[in-house]
Amino acid sequence: MRTARFEESVIAPHLEFLQQLREAGQLEMTGGFSDKSGGAYVLINVASLAEAQAIAARDPLAITGTSELTVHEWNTR
Repeated sequence: MRTARFEESVIAPHLEFLQQLREAGQLEMTGGFSDKSGGAYVLINVASLAEAQAIAARDPLAITGTSELTVHEWNTR
């Protein structure tokens, strides 16, 4: 979710980060919320919740503090 400090300049580095995850075979899908409050991405081929949290912590959105990233483990059917 975007914070009050959100800046448009972080979008390009964030998209580059997502592309790197895609190329590494770790990104299933991604997209922004229609109300522009933030977005979500689904990681795959990740061994643990801790690994997913470490990946999210490297996201430029998290590093800059322009968004708050929350990681949830999702059991799909």
